Amino acid sequence: MKNKLIILLLAGLAMTTSCKKFLEEDPQSNLSLEYYYKNAGQAEATVNSLYRRGAPQRISFASSAYIGPTASVNTMLTGYFTNSYEGQERVCLFSRELTRQNNTNLISGTMNTIWDDSYKAINIANAGLKYIPEINMAENVKNRLLGETKFFRAFNYFYLVKTFGAIPLSTTPNETLKDDLYLERTDAATVYALIEADLKEAVELLPATKFAQNGHRITKYAAAMTLANVYLQQGKFADAAVAAKIVVNSGHSMTTNSDLGMNSAYNRLRSTDMDEVIYAQEYDATINSGSWWPTYAFNSSAVSVFDKYAIFERVFGPTKQFLNVYDTKDLRIQPNQFFHWKYTNPNTGKVWESTEAGVWYYFDEQALLTTGKATKDWNFYRYPEALLIAAEAIAKSGSVTAEAAGYLAQVKARANTENKTVADFTSELQGLSVDNFVKECWIERLREFPLEFKMWDDILRTKMFPVISTTEAGKIDFVPLIGAKNGSGAIFKESDLLWPISPDEIQRNNKLTQNEGYN
Repeated sequence: MKNKLIILLLAGLAMTTSCKKFLEEDPQSNLSLEYYYKNAGQAEATVNSLYRRGAPQRISFASSAYIGPTASVNTMLTGYFTNSYEGQERVCLFSRELTRQNNTNLISGTMNTIWDDSYKAINIANAGLKYIPEINMAENVKNRLLGETKFFRAFNYFYLVKTFGAIPLSTTPNETLKDDLYLERTDAATVYALIEADLKEAVELLPATKFAQNGHRITKYAAAMTLANVYLQQGKFADAAVAAKIVVNSGHSMTTNSDLGMNSAYNRLRSTDMDEVIYAQEYDATINSGSWWPTYAFNSSAVSVFDKYAIFERVFGPTKQFLNVYDTKDLRIQPNQFFHWKYTNPNTGKVWESTEAGVWYYFDEQALLTTGKATKDWNFYRYPEALLIAAEAIAKSGSVTAEAAGYLAQVKARANTENKTVADFTSELQGLSVDNFVKECWIERLREFPLEFKMWDDILRTKMFPVISTTEAGKIDFVPLIGAKNGSGAIFKESDLLWPISPDEIQRNNKLTQNEGYN
Protein backbone atom coordinates (compact mmCIF):
# COMPACT_ATOMS: atom_id res chain seq x y z
CA MET A 1 0.00 0.00 0.00
CA LYS A 2 1.70 3.16 -1.22
CA ASN A 3 1.28 6.95 -1.10
CA LYS A 4 0.28 6.93 -4.74
CA LEU A 5 -2.49 4.48 -3.88
CA ILE A 6 -4.90 7.26 -2.88
CA ILE A 7 -4.80 8.81 -6.33
CA LEU A 8 -4.11 5.90 -8.63
CA LEU A 9 -6.41 3.28 -7.15
CA LEU A 10 -9.34 5.27 -8.50
CA ALA A 11 -8.10 5.52 -12.07
CA GLY A 12 -9.67 2.21 -12.98
CA LEU A 13 -13.03 2.79 -11.33
CA ALA A 14 -16.14 2.68 -13.48
CA MET A 15 -18.25 5.82 -13.74
CA THR A 16 -20.57 4.90 -16.60
CA THR A 17 -23.62 4.64 -14.40
CA SER A 18 -25.97 3.81 -17.27
CA CYS A 19 -24.17 0.52 -17.92
CA LYS A 20 -26.16 -2.61 -17.17
CA LYS A 21 -23.33 -5.15 -17.47
CA PHE A 22 -20.02 -4.98 -15.66
CA LEU A 23 -18.34 -6.00 -18.90
CA GLU A 24 -19.14 -2.51 -20.17
CA GLU A 25 -17.48 -0.54 -17.38
CA ASP A 26 -15.17 2.16 -18.71
CA PRO A 27 -12.58 3.92 -16.51
CA GLN A 28 -13.14 7.66 -16.78
CA SER A 29 -12.02 9.44 -13.65
CA ASN A 30 -9.75 9.62 -10.63
CA LEU A 31 -12.04 11.46 -8.23
CA SER A 32 -12.24 10.63 -4.51
CA LEU A 33 -13.70 7.41 -3.21
CA GLU A 34 -16.58 9.23 -1.58
CA TYR A 35 -17.62 10.65 -4.95
CA TYR A 36 -17.84 7.16 -6.38
CA TYR A 37 -20.47 6.25 -3.81
CA LYS A 38 -22.76 9.30 -3.99
CA ASN A 39 -25.81 7.57 -5.47
CA ALA A 40 -27.13 4.15 -6.42
CA GLY A 41 -25.85 4.30 -10.00
CA GLN A 42 -22.35 5.20 -8.94
CA ALA A 43 -22.34 2.51 -6.26
CA GLU A 44 -23.45 -0.09 -8.80
CA ALA A 45 -20.78 0.92 -11.29
CA THR A 46 -18.01 1.04 -8.69
CA VAL A 47 -18.86 -2.35 -7.22
CA ASN A 48 -18.95 -3.66 -10.79
CA SER A 49 -15.31 -2.64 -11.14
CA LEU A 50 -14.39 -5.16 -8.43
CA TYR A 51 -15.29 -7.98 -10.80
CA ARG A 52 -12.29 -7.03 -12.95
CA ARG A 53 -9.57 -6.07 -10.53
CA GLY A 54 -7.47 -7.59 -7.80
CA ALA A 55 -7.37 -11.31 -7.10
CA PRO A 56 -9.88 -12.37 -9.81
CA GLN A 57 -7.59 -10.85 -12.44
CA ARG A 58 -4.50 -12.46 -10.92
CA ILE A 59 -6.20 -15.83 -11.39
CA SER A 60 -8.17 -15.49 -14.59
CA PHE A 61 -6.66 -12.99 -17.03
CA ALA A 62 -4.10 -14.13 -19.61
CA SER A 63 -2.46 -10.76 -20.21
CA SER A 64 0.82 -12.09 -21.64
CA ALA A 65 1.74 -14.46 -24.45
CA TYR A 66 4.73 -15.68 -22.46
CA ILE A 67 3.41 -16.27 -18.95
CA GLY A 68 0.00 -17.23 -17.65
CA PRO A 69 -1.99 -15.47 -14.93
CA THR A 70 -0.02 -14.86 -11.77
CA ALA A 71 -1.84 -17.67 -9.95
CA SER A 72 -0.56 -20.20 -12.50
CA VAL A 73 3.00 -19.75 -11.24
CA ASN A 74 2.11 -21.41 -7.92
CA THR A 75 1.70 -24.73 -9.73
CA MET A 76 5.26 -24.42 -11.04
CA LEU A 77 6.41 -25.05 -7.46
CA THR A 78 5.30 -28.67 -7.88
CA GLY A 79 7.65 -29.25 -10.82
CA TYR A 80 4.73 -30.95 -12.61
CA PHE A 81 3.95 -27.99 -14.88
CA THR A 82 6.42 -25.90 -16.81
CA ASN A 83 6.57 -22.70 -18.85
CA SER A 84 8.41 -23.12 -22.15
CA TYR A 85 9.51 -19.48 -21.89
CA GLU A 86 10.95 -19.69 -18.37
CA GLY A 87 14.31 -18.41 -19.62
CA GLN A 88 12.64 -15.02 -19.91
CA GLU A 89 9.86 -15.46 -17.33
CA ARG A 90 12.29 -16.31 -14.59
CA VAL A 91 9.74 -16.32 -11.80
CA CYS A 92 8.56 -19.62 -13.34
CA LEU A 93 12.10 -21.00 -13.38
CA PHE A 94 12.83 -19.96 -9.80
CA SER A 95 9.52 -21.47 -8.69
CA ARG A 96 10.09 -24.80 -10.42
CA GLU A 97 13.65 -25.01 -9.08
CA LEU A 98 12.58 -23.77 -5.60
CA THR A 99 15.21 -21.00 -5.70
CA ARG A 100 13.01 -17.96 -5.08
CA GLN A 101 14.82 -17.30 -1.80
CA ASN A 102 18.01 -16.30 -3.62
CA ASN A 103 16.21 -14.27 -6.27
CA THR A 104 13.83 -12.11 -4.23
CA ASN A 105 14.66 -8.89 -6.06
CA LEU A 106 14.24 -10.52 -9.46
CA ILE A 107 10.65 -11.55 -8.73
CA SER A 108 9.66 -8.33 -6.96
CA GLY A 109 7.63 -7.17 -9.97
CA THR A 110 5.32 -10.16 -9.66
CA MET A 111 4.98 -9.64 -5.91
CA ASN A 112 4.24 -5.93 -6.41
CA THR A 113 1.47 -6.75 -8.85
CA ILE A 114 -0.23 -9.21 -6.48
CA TRP A 115 0.10 -6.84 -3.53
CA ASP A 116 -0.92 -3.61 -5.26
CA ASP A 117 -3.83 -5.00 -7.25
CA SER A 118 -5.33 -6.83 -4.29
CA TYR A 119 -5.03 -3.91 -1.88
CA LYS A 120 -6.50 -1.48 -4.41
CA ALA A 121 -9.55 -3.73 -4.68
CA ILE A 122 -9.74 -4.06 -0.90
CA ASN A 123 -9.64 -0.28 -0.49
CA ILE A 124 -12.50 0.17 -2.94
CA ALA A 125 -14.45 -2.52 -1.10
CA ASN A 126 -13.76 -0.85 2.25
CA ALA A 127 -15.13 2.41 0.88
CA GLY A 128 -18.21 0.64 -0.44
CA LEU A 129 -18.92 -0.85 2.97
CA LYS A 130 -18.56 2.63 4.46
CA TYR A 131 -20.67 4.61 1.97
CA ILE A 132 -23.25 2.24 0.48
CA PRO A 133 -25.32 2.02 3.70
CA GLU A 134 -25.76 5.82 3.54
CA ILE A 135 -27.11 5.86 -0.03
CA ASN A 136 -30.84 6.13 -0.64
CA MET A 137 -31.67 3.12 -2.81
CA ALA A 138 -33.91 0.05 -2.89
CA GLU A 139 -33.10 -2.20 0.05
CA ASN A 140 -32.68 -5.33 -2.07
CA VAL A 141 -30.19 -3.52 -4.34
CA LYS A 142 -28.30 -2.18 -1.34
CA ASN A 143 -28.07 -5.64 0.21
CA ARG A 144 -26.87 -7.16 -3.05
CA LEU A 145 -24.15 -4.53 -3.48
CA LEU A 146 -23.02 -4.93 0.12
CA GLY A 147 -22.93 -8.71 -0.34
CA GLU A 148 -20.83 -8.42 -3.49
CA THR A 149 -18.50 -5.94 -1.80
CA LYS A 150 -18.06 -8.26 1.20
CA PHE A 151 -17.36 -11.12 -1.18
CA PHE A 152 -14.64 -9.30 -3.08
CA ARG A 153 -12.93 -7.99 0.04
CA ALA A 154 -12.83 -11.55 1.37
CA PHE A 155 -11.71 -13.01 -1.97
CA ASN A 156 -8.77 -10.58 -2.19
CA TYR A 157 -7.70 -11.11 1.41
CA PHE A 158 -7.92 -14.89 0.89
CA TYR A 159 -5.57 -14.65 -2.09
CA LEU A 160 -3.14 -12.46 -0.14
CA VAL A 161 -3.03 -14.55 3.03
CA LYS A 162 -2.41 -17.76 1.07
CA THR A 163 0.39 -16.03 -0.81
CA PHE A 164 2.19 -14.11 1.92
CA GLY A 165 0.89 -15.39 5.28
CA ALA A 166 0.56 -12.54 7.79
CA ILE A 167 -0.40 -9.34 5.96
CA PRO A 168 -1.57 -5.80 6.79
CA LEU A 169 -5.30 -5.86 7.58
CA SER A 170 -7.46 -2.81 6.97
CA THR A 171 -11.24 -2.47 7.09
CA THR A 172 -11.44 1.29 6.50
CA PRO A 173 -10.68 3.08 3.22
CA ASN A 174 -7.56 5.16 2.66
CA GLU A 175 -8.91 8.36 1.15
CA THR A 176 -6.57 11.19 2.15
CA LEU A 177 -2.87 11.65 2.77
CA LYS A 178 -3.71 11.80 6.48
CA ASP A 179 -4.80 8.17 6.50
CA ASP A 180 -2.32 5.61 7.83
CA LEU A 181 -1.10 3.81 4.74
CA TYR A 182 1.64 1.89 6.48
CA LEU A 183 0.35 -0.94 8.63
CA GLU A 184 2.08 -3.81 10.39
CA ARG A 185 1.43 -7.41 9.40
CA THR A 186 -1.58 -9.04 11.04
CA ASP A 187 -1.41 -12.74 11.90
CA ALA A 188 -3.07 -15.07 9.40
CA ALA A 189 -5.69 -16.30 11.89
CA THR A 190 -7.05 -12.77 12.35
CA VAL A 191 -7.14 -12.22 8.59
CA TYR A 192 -9.02 -15.49 8.14
CA ALA A 193 -11.53 -14.42 10.81
CA LEU A 194 -12.41 -11.33 8.76
CA ILE A 195 -12.63 -13.39 5.57
CA GLU A 196 -15.03 -15.82 7.23
CA ALA A 197 -17.18 -13.02 8.65
CA ASP A 198 -17.40 -11.27 5.27
CA LEU A 199 -18.36 -14.44 3.43
CA LYS A 200 -20.97 -15.44 6.01
CA GLU A 201 -22.63 -12.04 5.58
CA ALA A 202 -22.36 -12.36 1.79
CA VAL A 203 -24.14 -15.72 1.93
CA GLU A 204 -27.01 -14.07 3.79
CA LEU A 205 -27.22 -10.98 1.56
CA LEU A 206 -26.79 -12.40 -1.94
CA PRO A 207 -29.53 -13.96 -4.11
CA ALA A 208 -30.03 -17.73 -3.99
CA THR A 209 -29.78 -18.36 -7.70
CA LYS A 210 -27.39 -19.92 -10.18
CA PHE A 211 -24.48 -17.86 -11.44
CA ALA A 212 -25.39 -18.03 -15.14
CA GLN A 213 -28.98 -17.08 -14.36
CA ASN A 214 -27.89 -14.08 -12.28
CA GLY A 215 -26.26 -12.09 -15.08
CA HIS A 216 -22.86 -13.53 -14.11
CA ARG A 217 -23.03 -11.70 -10.80
CA ILE A 218 -21.93 -13.17 -7.48
CA THR A 219 -24.59 -15.29 -5.79
CA LYS A 220 -25.22 -16.83 -2.38
CA TYR A 221 -23.70 -20.03 -3.73
CA ALA A 222 -20.50 -18.39 -5.00
CA ALA A 223 -20.03 -16.94 -1.51
CA ALA A 224 -20.80 -20.29 0.15
CA MET A 225 -18.39 -22.07 -2.21
CA THR A 226 -15.61 -19.63 -1.32
CA LEU A 227 -16.43 -19.97 2.38
CA ALA A 228 -16.15 -23.76 2.08
CA ASN A 229 -12.78 -23.30 0.37
CA VAL A 230 -11.63 -20.94 3.15
CA TYR A 231 -12.64 -23.42 5.86
CA LEU A 232 -10.97 -26.31 4.02
CA GLN A 233 -7.75 -24.32 3.64
CA GLN A 234 -7.65 -23.90 7.44
CA GLY A 235 -8.58 -27.50 8.23
CA LYS A 236 -11.98 -26.53 9.70
CA PHE A 237 -13.63 -29.61 8.27
CA ALA A 238 -17.02 -29.56 10.01
CA ASP A 239 -17.56 -25.95 8.93
CA ALA A 240 -16.33 -26.74 5.41
CA ALA A 241 -18.87 -29.54 5.11
CA VAL A 242 -21.75 -27.26 6.14
CA ALA A 243 -20.75 -24.53 3.67
CA ALA A 244 -20.10 -26.98 0.83
CA LYS A 245 -23.49 -28.61 1.28
CA ILE A 246 -25.17 -25.24 0.77
CA VAL A 247 -23.79 -25.47 -2.78
CA VAL A 248 -24.41 -29.19 -3.16
CA ASN A 249 -28.10 -28.57 -2.42
CA SER A 250 -28.35 -25.40 -4.51
CA GLY A 251 -29.72 -26.77 -7.77
CA HIS A 252 -26.35 -26.64 -9.52
CA SER A 253 -25.37 -29.97 -11.01
CA MET A 254 -22.63 -31.91 -12.75
CA THR A 255 -22.54 -31.53 -16.52
CA THR A 256 -23.25 -34.92 -18.06
CA ASN A 257 -21.55 -36.78 -20.91
CA SER A 258 -23.65 -36.95 -24.06
CA ASP A 259 -20.87 -39.16 -25.39
CA LEU A 260 -17.23 -39.75 -24.49
CA GLY A 261 -15.91 -37.69 -27.39
CA MET A 262 -16.55 -34.12 -28.46
CA ASN A 263 -19.87 -34.06 -26.58
CA SER A 264 -18.35 -35.10 -23.27
CA ALA A 265 -18.99 -33.04 -20.16
CA TYR A 266 -15.46 -31.63 -20.35
CA ASN A 267 -15.89 -30.42 -23.91
CA ARG A 268 -19.28 -28.93 -23.10
CA LEU A 269 -17.75 -27.10 -20.15
CA ARG A 270 -14.95 -25.82 -22.35
CA SER A 271 -17.30 -24.00 -24.69
CA THR A 272 -20.61 -23.30 -22.94
CA ASP A 273 -21.98 -21.89 -19.68
CA MET A 274 -23.37 -24.83 -17.71
CA ASP A 275 -25.16 -25.31 -14.39
CA GLU A 276 -21.89 -26.74 -13.11
CA VAL A 277 -20.29 -23.29 -12.94
CA ILE A 278 -20.59 -21.64 -9.51
CA TYR A 279 -18.40 -18.60 -10.23
CA ALA A 280 -16.58 -17.59 -13.40
CA GLN A 281 -14.91 -14.61 -15.03
CA GLU A 282 -16.99 -13.50 -18.01
CA TYR A 283 -15.22 -12.67 -21.27
CA ASP A 284 -16.62 -11.08 -24.41
CA ALA A 285 -15.12 -10.61 -27.88
CA THR A 286 -15.96 -6.92 -28.22
CA ILE A 287 -15.93 -5.57 -24.65
CA ASN A 288 -13.44 -7.59 -22.63
CA SER A 289 -11.72 -10.55 -24.26
CA GLY A 290 -9.65 -13.21 -22.51
CA SER A 291 -6.55 -12.08 -24.42
CA TRP A 292 -3.94 -14.87 -24.85
CA TRP A 293 -5.82 -17.86 -23.39
CA PRO A 294 -6.32 -19.69 -26.75
CA THR A 295 -2.59 -19.69 -27.47
CA TYR A 296 -1.84 -21.58 -24.25
CA ALA A 297 -3.50 -24.65 -25.78
CA PHE A 298 -0.46 -25.30 -28.03
CA ASN A 299 3.30 -24.96 -28.17
CA SER A 300 5.32 -22.57 -30.31
CA SER A 301 5.08 -24.68 -33.49
CA ALA A 302 1.37 -23.83 -33.74
CA VAL A 303 2.30 -20.45 -35.21
CA SER A 304 2.48 -22.22 -38.58
CA VAL A 305 -1.06 -23.60 -38.22
CA PHE A 306 -3.00 -20.46 -37.22
CA ASP A 307 -2.91 -16.87 -38.45
CA LYS A 308 -4.97 -15.01 -35.83
CA TYR A 309 -2.21 -15.00 -33.17
CA ALA A 310 1.47 -14.27 -33.78
CA ILE A 311 2.76 -16.06 -30.68
CA PHE A 312 2.11 -19.49 -29.20
CA GLU A 313 3.90 -20.73 -26.09
CA ARG A 314 3.29 -23.64 -23.76
CA VAL A 315 3.19 -21.33 -20.75
CA PHE A 316 1.38 -23.83 -18.51
CA GLY A 317 2.23 -27.28 -19.78
CA PRO A 318 1.98 -30.58 -17.91
CA THR A 319 5.01 -32.82 -17.68
CA LYS A 320 4.71 -36.41 -18.83
CA GLN A 321 5.08 -37.44 -15.20
CA PHE A 322 2.07 -35.36 -14.20
CA LEU A 323 -0.08 -37.00 -16.89
CA ASN A 324 0.48 -40.29 -15.07
CA VAL A 325 -1.87 -38.95 -12.41
CA TYR A 326 -4.60 -40.45 -14.61
CA ASP A 327 -5.39 -44.11 -15.07
CA THR A 328 -5.31 -44.96 -18.78
CA LYS A 329 -9.10 -45.47 -18.73
CA ASP A 330 -9.83 -42.03 -17.27
CA LEU A 331 -11.80 -39.92 -19.75
CA ARG A 332 -9.90 -36.77 -18.81
CA ILE A 333 -6.61 -38.12 -20.20
CA GLN A 334 -8.11 -39.15 -23.53
CA PRO A 335 -7.28 -36.86 -26.49
CA ASN A 336 -9.39 -33.70 -26.77
CA GLN A 337 -10.72 -33.78 -23.22
CA PHE A 338 -8.34 -31.90 -20.93
CA PHE A 339 -5.27 -32.34 -23.14
CA HIS A 340 -4.39 -32.99 -26.79
CA TRP A 341 -1.44 -33.91 -28.97
CA LYS A 342 -2.69 -33.28 -32.51
CA TYR A 343 -4.94 -30.73 -34.21
CA THR A 344 -5.89 -30.18 -37.86
CA ASN A 345 -6.95 -26.69 -38.90
CA PRO A 346 -10.30 -27.31 -40.69
CA ASN A 347 -9.84 -24.19 -42.85
CA THR A 348 -6.38 -24.98 -44.21
CA GLY A 349 -5.69 -28.62 -43.41
CA LYS A 350 -2.47 -27.65 -41.62
CA VAL A 351 -1.60 -29.98 -38.78
CA TRP A 352 -0.16 -29.27 -35.35
CA GLU A 353 1.32 -32.31 -33.63
CA SER A 354 3.48 -32.62 -30.54
CA THR A 355 4.90 -35.24 -28.21
CA GLU A 356 4.22 -32.76 -25.40
CA ALA A 357 0.60 -32.39 -24.35
CA GLY A 358 -1.16 -29.18 -25.21
CA VAL A 359 -4.03 -27.98 -23.03
CA TRP A 360 -7.29 -28.68 -24.85
CA TYR A 361 -9.24 -27.18 -21.95
CA TYR A 362 -7.98 -23.74 -23.08
CA PHE A 363 -8.81 -24.32 -26.75
CA ASP A 364 -11.11 -21.66 -28.24
CA GLU A 365 -11.90 -22.57 -31.84
CA GLN A 366 -13.69 -19.37 -32.79
CA ALA A 367 -10.84 -17.21 -31.51
CA LEU A 368 -8.13 -19.28 -33.19
CA LEU A 369 -9.86 -19.72 -36.56
CA THR A 370 -11.96 -16.59 -36.99
CA THR A 371 -11.95 -13.69 -34.55
CA GLY A 372 -8.62 -13.59 -32.73
CA LYS A 373 -10.66 -12.73 -29.62
CA ALA A 374 -10.89 -15.11 -26.66
CA THR A 375 -14.42 -15.53 -25.32
CA LYS A 376 -14.09 -18.64 -23.13
CA ASP A 377 -15.09 -17.75 -19.55
CA TRP A 378 -12.69 -18.66 -16.77
CA ASN A 379 -14.15 -20.96 -14.09
CA PHE A 380 -13.10 -20.14 -10.55
CA TYR A 381 -15.42 -22.69 -8.94
CA ARG A 382 -17.30 -25.65 -10.39
CA TYR A 383 -19.85 -27.95 -8.76
CA PRO A 384 -17.46 -30.95 -8.55
CA GLU A 385 -15.33 -28.93 -6.13
CA ALA A 386 -18.31 -28.53 -3.79
CA LEU A 387 -18.81 -32.31 -3.93
CA LEU A 388 -15.14 -33.02 -3.22
CA ILE A 389 -14.91 -30.52 -0.37
CA ALA A 390 -18.05 -31.96 1.19
CA ALA A 391 -16.76 -35.52 0.79
CA GLU A 392 -13.37 -34.81 2.35
CA ALA A 393 -14.78 -32.60 5.09
CA ILE A 394 -17.48 -35.09 6.15
CA ALA A 395 -14.91 -37.89 6.37
CA LYS A 396 -12.34 -35.79 8.23
CA SER A 397 -14.89 -34.54 10.75
CA GLY A 398 -16.51 -37.93 11.28
CA SER A 399 -16.36 -41.04 9.14
CA VAL A 400 -16.73 -42.32 5.59
CA THR A 401 -20.50 -42.11 5.33
CA ALA A 402 -22.66 -43.08 2.37
CA GLU A 403 -23.21 -39.35 1.80
CA ALA A 404 -19.48 -38.60 1.61
CA ALA A 405 -18.83 -41.62 -0.61
CA GLY A 406 -21.68 -40.62 -2.89
CA TYR A 407 -20.27 -37.14 -3.43
CA LEU A 408 -16.83 -38.45 -4.40
CA ALA A 409 -18.44 -41.18 -6.51
CA GLN A 410 -20.23 -38.62 -8.69
CA VAL A 411 -16.94 -37.05 -9.77
CA LYS A 412 -15.28 -40.41 -10.36
CA ALA A 413 -18.20 -41.82 -12.33
CA ARG A 414 -18.26 -38.96 -14.81
CA ALA A 415 -14.63 -39.57 -15.71
CA ASN A 416 -15.05 -43.34 -15.98
CA THR A 417 -15.04 -44.96 -19.43
CA GLU A 418 -15.97 -48.49 -18.33
CA ASN A 419 -19.64 -47.94 -17.45
CA LYS A 420 -19.13 -47.98 -13.69
CA THR A 421 -22.00 -46.16 -12.02
CA VAL A 422 -22.17 -43.76 -9.10
CA ALA A 423 -23.65 -46.62 -7.06
CA ASP A 424 -20.70 -48.88 -7.97
CA PHE A 425 -18.16 -46.29 -6.83
CA THR A 426 -20.14 -45.43 -3.70
CA SER A 427 -20.13 -49.05 -2.59
CA GLU A 428 -16.37 -49.36 -3.15
CA LEU A 429 -15.51 -46.10 -1.42
CA GLN A 430 -17.51 -46.84 1.70
CA GLY A 431 -15.13 -49.68 2.47
CA LEU A 432 -12.11 -47.37 2.76
CA SER A 433 -10.58 -46.07 5.97
CA VAL A 434 -10.86 -42.33 6.59
CA ASP A 435 -7.21 -41.79 5.62
CA ASN A 436 -7.48 -43.71 2.37
CA PHE A 437 -10.80 -42.10 1.51
CA VAL A 438 -9.35 -38.62 2.04
CA LYS A 439 -6.41 -39.52 -0.20
CA GLU A 440 -8.92 -40.51 -2.88
CA CYS A 441 -10.45 -37.04 -2.52
CA TRP A 442 -7.01 -35.47 -2.92
CA ILE A 443 -6.29 -37.59 -6.00
CA GLU A 444 -9.59 -36.67 -7.57
CA ARG A 445 -8.85 -32.98 -7.01
CA LEU A 446 -5.51 -33.45 -8.77
CA ARG A 447 -7.29 -35.06 -11.73
CA GLU A 448 -10.29 -32.73 -11.93
CA PHE A 449 -8.68 -29.30 -11.41
CA PRO A 450 -5.10 -29.41 -12.74
CA LEU A 451 -5.75 -26.55 -15.16
CA GLU A 452 -7.48 -24.19 -12.70
CA PHE A 453 -4.47 -23.48 -10.44
CA LYS A 454 -5.70 -25.26 -7.30
CA MET A 455 -2.92 -27.80 -6.87
CA TRP A 456 -0.57 -25.73 -4.74
CA ASP A 457 -3.34 -24.63 -2.37
CA ASP A 458 -4.10 -28.29 -1.68
CA ILE A 459 -0.43 -29.09 -1.08
CA LEU A 460 -0.10 -26.03 1.16
CA ARG A 461 -3.10 -26.95 3.32
CA THR A 462 -2.34 -30.69 3.64
CA LYS A 463 1.45 -30.30 3.90
CA MET A 464 1.60 -33.48 1.80
CA PHE A 465 3.18 -33.76 -1.65
CA PRO A 466 1.74 -36.05 -4.35
CA VAL A 467 4.44 -38.29 -5.76
CA ILE A 468 3.19 -39.36 -9.19
CA SER A 469 4.66 -42.56 -10.57
CA THR A 470 6.84 -42.20 -13.66
CA THR A 471 6.08 -45.74 -14.79
CA GLU A 472 2.60 -46.71 -13.59
CA ALA A 473 -0.36 -44.64 -14.80
CA GLY A 474 -2.75 -43.68 -12.02
CA LYS A 475 -0.41 -44.47 -9.12
CA ILE A 476 0.04 -41.61 -6.63
CA ASP A 477 1.64 -41.66 -3.19
CA PHE A 478 1.63 -38.81 -0.67
CA VAL A 479 4.67 -37.89 1.41
CA PRO A 480 5.33 -35.06 3.90
CA LEU A 481 5.93 -31.87 1.94
CA ILE A 482 9.04 -30.58 3.69
CA GLY A 483 11.95 -32.67 2.49
CA ALA A 484 10.07 -34.08 -0.50
CA LYS A 485 11.39 -33.75 -4.05
CA ASN A 486 9.18 -31.92 -6.53
CA GLY A 487 8.71 -33.08 -10.12
CA SER A 488 11.95 -31.33 -11.09
CA GLY A 489 13.99 -32.91 -8.30
CA ALA A 490 14.17 -29.80 -6.10
CA ILE A 491 13.68 -30.34 -2.36
CA PHE A 492 10.98 -28.44 -0.48
CA LYS A 493 12.04 -26.22 2.41
CA GLU A 494 9.87 -24.54 5.05
CA SER A 495 10.43 -21.19 3.34
CA ASP A 496 8.89 -22.51 0.12
CA LEU A 497 5.42 -22.38 1.69
CA LEU A 498 5.07 -18.60 1.27
CA TRP A 499 6.10 -16.02 -1.29
CA PRO A 500 8.34 -13.11 -0.32
CA ILE A 501 6.93 -9.68 0.28
CA SER A 502 8.43 -7.40 -2.34
CA PRO A 503 11.56 -5.57 -1.15
CA ASP A 504 10.03 -2.48 -2.77
CA GLU A 505 7.07 -2.71 -0.42
CA ILE A 506 9.29 -3.23 2.62
CA GLN A 507 11.34 -0.19 1.63
CA ARG A 508 8.18 1.92 1.45
CA ASN A 509 6.77 0.57 4.70
CA ASN A 510 9.38 -0.04 7.40
CA LYS A 511 6.74 -1.71 9.59
CA LEU A 512 6.79 -4.74 7.32
CA THR A 513 9.08 -7.71 7.87
CA GLN A 514 10.20 -10.25 5.28
CA ASN A 515 9.08 -13.88 5.25
CA GLU A 516 11.67 -16.24 6.65
CA GLY A 517 14.30 -17.54 4.24
CA TYR A 518 14.20 -14.66 1.75
CA ASN A 519 17.03 -12.19 1.33
